[in-house]
Amino acid sequence: MTGAHLVEKLGNTYQEIERDGIKIYDKIPINTEGNTSYDISCTMANAILGFSKYFRDEKPDLLIILGDRTEILAICVAAVNEHVPIAHIHGGELTFGLIDEYMRHAITKMSCLHFASTSEYQKRIIQMGEQPEYVYNVGALGVENVWNTDLMTREGLGRDVGFPSEQDYAVVTFQPVTLDWETVEHQVEELFSAMLKRSDLFYLITKANADEGGDFINQFLEIQTAKYQNMKLVASLGMKRYLTAVKYARFVLGNSSSGIIEAPSLGTPTVNVGDRQKGRIMANSIVNCEPECQEILMAIEKVMGIKEELSQNLNLTQKEVEVVPRTVEYFGRQAYPNPYGNGNTSEKIIDILKKFFQKQNTDLKKKFYDIV
Repeated sequence: MTGAHLVEKLGNTYQEIERDGIKIYDKIPINTEGNTSYDISCTMANAILGFSKYFRDEKPDLLIILGDRTEILAICVAAVNEHVPIAHIHGGELTFGLIDEYMRHAITKMSCLHFASTSEYQKRIIQMGEQPEYVYNVGALGVENVWNTDLMTREGLGRDVGFPSEQDYAVVTFQPVTLDWETVEHQVEELFSAMLKRSDLFYLITKANADEGGDFINQFLEIQTAKYQNMKLVASLGMKRYLTAVKYARFVLGNSSSGIIEAPSLGTPTVNVGDRQKGRIMANSIVNCEPECQEILMAIEKVMGIKEELSQNLNLTQKEVEVVPRTVEYFGRQAYPNPYGNGNTSEKIIDILKKFFQKQNTDLKKKFYDIV
């Protein structure tokens, strides 16, 4: 356990894992206090030091990593040096606005097993020279969480989080665009201006992560949300409360990957703001817009009609749209299928890992696959 999970100001989310009954074998703190570019480099250095010692002492058979964060790259460096094979989940994706783009593809080249979330991403990993027999399309674990998490009721969510969930509300998460961080102030101000103009909605807002610029966003939100009755800011909702909140929301607003991957499987449209997720494969329920107030307002207007359109075409009431479990089934009939799978990702990964470990010797020698 490491990274932002151990940071108090970001919610100490390791506690959620413990509440789920999952044993945490070790905690390796790596984060520095700030999130400037220098702080992030220091975090990466801490990750190399901490995990090199862990891999040296524990000698794991495999490192399974998900995503593309800077500290994950550092952990992979430590694993490679200690001859620990790496299995990478969510490789081959594109996010043009993020430094994660560099990290993701570098991690791919250090990994020996690849679990892509779509067939297009699978092809891109092979295009990068990885052997096709070690590259698998398994879907996204986020979609599996949607299908297998016992979600709360709308009323229970409101009581637990402390907000008027009976009102129309949006779930808002805005993260820094790390390759365009100098514009973060303008972008978050434009987003907030649009929210103020739609005062008919309540906004349930989660804080930004530990990326460069995240502290500024969180400080801005802390000051501004305290002024308004129709907003609530939380450090983290945790998986169960977050997925429940998205399910009953009119829409998801911001630039988090959860609006791309999980929201479509919950039947909730997304207003995706700016370039942070640019390049990802997206369902038809996602409306992209520039980080400008008027553009955001136009996108909000568009997504507000999606659930109404769904209910009219299928002869469902709005209440029925909300309570039918896992709306993939009828969203699929509405041309809003989720391209990230149907919820059996972990089963596929486990089957592949069993076959991988049946081999007596793991060959860590990398071969480059040339596409003829």
